Amino acid sequence: MPNVMDTVAELGVVPVIAIESTDHALPLADALLAGGLPVVEITFRTAAAAEVIRILARERPALLTGAGTVLTPETVQTAFDAGAQFAVAPGLNPRVVRAARELDLPFVPGVANPSDIEAGLELGCKLLKFFPAEALGGTKLLTALSAPYKHTGVRFMPTGGASMANLESYLKVGTVAAVGGTWIAKKEDMDAGKWDEIAARCREARALVQRVRG
Repeated sequence: MPNVMDTVAELGVVPVIAIESTDHALPLADALLAGGLPVVEITFRTAAAAEVIRILARERPALLTGAGTVLTPETVQTAFDAGAQFAVAPGLNPRVVRAARELDLPFVPGVANPSDIEAGLELGCKLLKFFPAEALGGTKLLTALSAPYKHTGVRFMPTGGASMANLESYLKVGTVAAVGGTWIAKKEDMDAGKWDEIAARCREARALVQRVRG
């Protein structure tokens, strides 16, 4: 049976969403599910994050719900208690990695350079968030960083600046497991109730993943 992060890699795109209203939780989940992209990373950039995760975990179990912007051991615990099935951070904090490991919560720390990658590998992390991807140099830098570490089995989840315009180029980097997609559902889309448009973006992204990966 595939584990949580194997499923994330199979899907190829992870919608990364800062959601401010719990009223948006279920319509968002239904849009993602309708679009064939049953995964989400709810970031702890808003006060509603924990409750949104709790609602999704309880009401939409078919959706693989993760927590993002997990910066402290305390937030790891909060995410876990709310029902998050994985957690992601923009950076690599050994205390946070260890806290997630103690809870057996799959954790994806952020990296930006070779030293970060080696620190992640030392902590046993084989899936790393490459962040902020475009600002760091995009696929060109990620390809270069991958070369000396590919034999370790490490894989990356580039996030930050990814879009439909560059999704294909990221997916073609051999070490990329999945791409974090902040473009899938933006605040203004949710505020305006554009759930059909969000579902359409999901379908578009999934179709591209399937075409690139065959």
